[in-house]
Amino acid sequence: MAAVMNQGDNVLSTESLAEIDKWVAKYPGEQKQSAVMAALRIAQEANGGYLTTELMDAVADYLDMPRVSAYEVATFYSMYELTPVGKHKICVCTNISCMLCGSDDVVAHFKKRLGIGLGETTADGRITLKEVECLGACVGAPMLQIDRQYFENLTPETIDKILDGLD
Repeated sequence: MAAVMNQGDNVLSTESLAEIDKWVAKYPGEQKQSAVMAALRIAQEANGGYLTTELMDAVADYLDMPRVSAYEVATFYSMYELTPVGKHKICVCTNISCMLCGSDDVVAHFKKRLGIGLGETTADGRITLKEVECLGACVGAPMLQIDRQYFENLTPETIDKILDGLD
């Protein structure tokens, strides 16, 4: 088990802190709060895919920034989760390019295949289905992201193949 560093009410593993420090080093010393997005991602990944208030507080304290600023980042960007998610998070882009190229059909196929709606997790905790605004791959619309991997030019057949390939 990872060693844990306590700073008041804050708890981050030493491994997470070391990874955060790599991001902090990329910015001028007085701007270490610029690493907040990476730090929140690191804390989220170490916590099974979601952030708790305690983790957001720990990140803010470690980066010497107001806690509310970390909350603002975590609640604004769709990559952060504040409640538990499945082992695999499927983010389906439904913004204009993907919508025009069939993202509604993609979502419908996932709902039928998985038996869940957007924002829901399968009963076995394996997959969470999430709608996102834009993943920046409009040329390959319709597209999605599963965990850290992008899939473009989706069809029902490619979706089934992707799902069948998940562990």
